[in-house]
Amino acid sequence: MKKLVGKVTEEERNEIQALFERRNGLRELAQVLTADNDELYNRLVNDMGENTTLFQGWWNRMSKKYNWEGTEDGHWEIDFKSCEIYLLTP
Repeated sequence: MKKLVGKVTEEERNEIQALFERRNGLRELAQVLTADNDELYNRLVNDMGENTTLFQGWWNRMSKKYNWEGTEDGHWEIDFKSCEIYLLTP
């Protein structure tokens, strides 16, 4: 089920969109990078961890700021075009 629960500003949308795109880029890099290059591999792991923390932090801050409805088995999703936030549940 998909339910509209809120909306964010364009600036807030831009912040999560940059983190989302960075996360996708790091995931693609992880698929082709081997652990042979220790320095690059460690940097990738660190960058992925940092991005994950920032990404989750954004959702935590916005959900608290806007008091979005949530469920234990659901998660939020953003429509980057409209800045609308949806709660998705099974």
